[in-house]
Amino acid sequence: MFERITFDPKILGGKACIRGMRIPVSVIVGQIAHGATFGEILEGYPDLEREDIQQAVEYAAWLTQEQVHIS
Repeated sequence: MFERITFDPKILGGKACIRGMRIPVSVIVGQIAHGATFGEILEGYPDLEREDIQQAVEYAAWLTQEQVHIS
């Protein structure tokens, strides 16, 4: 589902990263939350691709899906 998001215990303790690089998804999403554009992020991380950033946002959105249980 998220082929660009990887989890490896040997890389940043298994945190969600972009394509096995030491770039955590949380850093990318945090930059977007603080107003960075895709272009600015790509300038700061030249190894990233636009699709990496897009998938980081999609992964973050997927994580926030709530299930409400009414008892």
